[in-house]
Amino acid sequence: MQSFGYKKAGSLDEAARTGADGIKFLGGGTTLIDLMKLEVERPKALVDITALPLAAIEKQKDGGVKIGATVRNSDLAHNDYIKKNYAVLSQALLAGASAQLRNKATTAGNLLQRTRCTYFRDPSRACNKRVPKSGCGAIGGHNRNLAILGTSNDCIATNPSDMNVAMMALGARVHVLGEKGERFINIDEFYLLPGNTPEKETVLQPGDLITAVSLPALPAGTVTSYLKLRDRASYEFALASSAVVASIQGGKLTRLRFAMGGIGTKPWRNPEAEKVLLNGGTIQDAVAFFLKDAKPQSENGFKVELAKRCLTHSLKNALKA
Repeated sequence: MQSFGYKKAGSLDEAARTGADGIKFLGGGTTLIDLMKLEVERPKALVDITALPLAAIEKQKDGGVKIGATVRNSDLAHNDYIKKNYAVLSQALLAGASAQLRNKATTAGNLLQRTRCTYFRDPSRACNKRVPKSGCGAIGGHNRNLAILGTSNDCIATNPSDMNVAMMALGARVHVLGEKGERFINIDEFYLLPGNTPEKETVLQPGDLITAVSLPALPAGTVTSYLKLRDRASYEFALASSAVVASIQGGKLTRLRFAMGGIGTKPWRNPEAEKVLLNGGTIQDAVAFFLKDAKPQSENGFKVELAKRCLTHSLKNALKA
């Protein structure tokens, strides 16, 4: 690990002024510190934000909820309001990592979790995400766990988070503090496709600090479902996962969002596939539409069928179809 500076931010304003290119904010550090040890991440300095007032889970007047950036995954998963009103989020968090990591990992850190692609995590191998224009060793290499949706000729790495899949299905909004003040980013617009710049994973600018995530109030009659398929039952990243949030009024489906993890270069949602069901189509038709653009690699063709079965099961479970 190379040497780096360290500063503990005393206020949000101080943290916002400190942030710049080459500076990383330190919350739980469960991914960042690992990557620094591997010399994949090489920040000039760390700004410690753990003392800032960003660890609250606050019910909003409209029935929604605001989740502070440094709320621990374990606290969020076991919060009574979250379990009752956003069960899919609690389920997704409890399906991720281990209890020890959940006790340390934060909400904002999970939003920014880096890929587990072995080529990204090994500085001796070619990776456009780590070193732009160096090549992608995973294409034609070991790619069993990598993406089949949203890929490009430069990158096929998956977004590894369980939480992000639930946040996508719930329609979360990310609160960001930057040099021009506070702004809000819908999660649908937060993540970037790799294209020919896979090193750019989100729309955040250097120095931007995530301060919170807010979830909208869900209508009465909303049901949710989360399913994660993996090689082993604990402490394993998804081969395919799905989160469904559906509202049913008078026996009719009135609102639907669903997303998948383990198969996309970002938490994957396709609003047009949701419309298939909202317009009276079948689950089978919606699932087929969702995966119609899948581009499997040399080792992960099985993910197409696995993803279909995963999403079909989640939709049937939520809709009791």
